[in-house]
Amino acid sequence: MEPPLPILNQGTDQGADEHVRPANGALPIAETFVSLQGEGKLSGVPSWFCRASGCNLRCAWCDTPYASWKPEGNARQVEALIAEGLTTGVRHAVLTGGEPMLFAALVDLAAGLRAGGMHVTIETAGTIDLPAPADLLSISPKLSTSAPSTQRSIDLAGTPAWSARHEARRINLPALQSLLNRPCDRQLKFVACTPADVPEIEGLLTKLTGWSPADVLLMPEGVVQPSAEHLAWVVQACVKRGWRFCPRLHIQLYGNKRGT
Repeated sequence: MEPPLPILNQGTDQGADEHVRPANGALPIAETFVSLQGEGKLSGVPSWFCRASGCNLRCAWCDTPYASWKPEGNARQVEALIAEGLTTGVRHAVLTGGEPMLFAALVDLAAGLRAGGMHVTIETAGTIDLPAPADLLSISPKLSTSAPSTQRSIDLAGTPAWSARHEARRINLPALQSLLNRPCDRQLKFVACTPADVPEIEGLLTKLTGWSPADVLLMPEGVVQPSAEHLAWVVQACVKRGWRFCPRLHIQLYGNKRGT
């Protein structure tokens, strides 16, 4: 049996930002499962999901708090994860989080899955550029609407520090550009909360190169089906700029449930 993940100290930088690093080529894993990819260019593709537990950000609307605000899970060896992924019968792997780029063992995990013939997507907020190989980099820069309130930081993390901490870290232009420079497919996936997000996205894109409008995806915020009003302005923004509308297929099919 693999060892349990050590308990985090949510109030310290070491625990809250870096998570506890398992030794000997292990990763902290919140969950693994097979489902349909619910978001992005590969929406609808049967995939094996491997969710790392731990994040250097704390989004107000985070839909996986068990991998960020209150990380949970077990330390698992990379070799065991590779074996699990290769025996699922699906050919696509999605390495997600939390923030999987926090953990050096991600490099060996991604390389091993690709060596076994799997297509690898890495989901990241784009604040860290770890040299993990990927076929698709799914980069989700966090907008100003992602910052948690001071009260939410106290309620969920026991400290008000995450409001300022998240805001200071949510955009790392050198890391974003380095990820976009890689010779693989990419998508820039933005969570759209309000129409004011659109000019913020446009402003960020003017600071980056190596992307096309077809790489930009707009996804309505929420863990339920969005309202008609929310859909209308998101769709309009996409049509006007040549961006892609990005629904959440897994929410439509299963609702907001783990393991889907």
